[in-house]
Amino acid sequence: MNENEKPKKDPSGEPGKSKDAGMEKYDINLILDIPLEMRVELGQVKMLVHDLLQLGQGSIIDLKKPVGDQLDIFVGNKLVARGEVVVVEEKFGIRVTDIISPAERVQSLA
Repeated sequence: MNENEKPKKDPSGEPGKSKDAGMEKYDINLILDIPLEMRVELGQVKMLVHDLLQLGQGSIIDLKKPVGDQLDIFVGNKLVARGEVVVVEEKFGIRVTDIISPAERVQSLA
């Protein structure tokens, strides 16, 4: 751009948004650095308060999930994928094996 040229303005007038042949397009780069909380659920169990109070060091909690079952991966509180436990350099990790489709996400709301 030379000194006499002015930067082109976005036709929509909104930052990160432009119009192309009547369709709105958004610049995904605007949200790429937003931190999201991700969690992996190993299992769940319901427990009576009495049983909870009996827990001590070395207690085992049965999660009712068979070994080898895929783990659920959540972003926020939304199930987005499933995976399996792996060990990487003596640390646990998750190998993503299945991405939840938008249709499956809608079904899970019902």
